[in-house]
Amino acid sequence: MSQAEFFPSEPAVLYVPAWYSDTEREVQLLPLSPGDYKITPGHGTARWTVTSLKDGSIVYSGIGPVEIRRPPAAG
Repeated sequence: MSQAEFFPSEPAVLYVPAWYSDTEREVQLLPLSPGDYKITPGHGTARWTVTSLKDGSIVYSGIGPVEIRRPPAAG
């Protein structure tokens, strides 16, 4: 058995501002765990970015602030 089978990675949830509202947030499921992403805040007119630390790909580039969390517990 691999370590991944003993400790399955928990997916992450990316919360980003909705362009149409100051209070609503859009939700995007991410395949890796929250610690596998880096958030770079935008300054001035620069966009916020979320980068995968596994392969360097940018998974989000847009308005902020953004937040990455674990998914809510199933109840």
